[in-house]
Amino acid sequence: MSTKKEGSFWLAVAVGFVLMVILGFAPVIGPLVAGLIAGLIAGGGIWNGGKAGFMSGLLGAIILSVLAILGSTFLLGIFGLVAGLGIAVTLIVLALYHAVLGMIGGCIGGLLR
Repeated sequence: MSTKKEGSFWLAVAVGFVLMVILGFAPVIGPLVAGLIAGLIAGGGIWNGGKAGFMSGLLGAIILSVLAILGSTFLLGIFGLVAGLGIAVTLIVLALYHAVLGMIGGCIGGLLR
């Protein structure tokens, strides 16, 4: 039964991440809705829903940061690496915004389920 929880948790994180990318144009509502959906899929109460929403936002920031570093380094060399690191730090700081809003939405989704 624990493998079912883990499978639905990571599925919820993946779905929440995709929804955060799609709903990124809506500054507050997008992460909240993505976290809500992730929390509904994850189940397991408020805590598990909140974790799924938080991980959705954080995973998105990590993936975009790695892509920014690799892409800018590939295109601009050492100057691109420095620029990519600056972009990555900015993305991770801004991702905390998405992660916290996703966690709030996930808690609501976990509560509703």
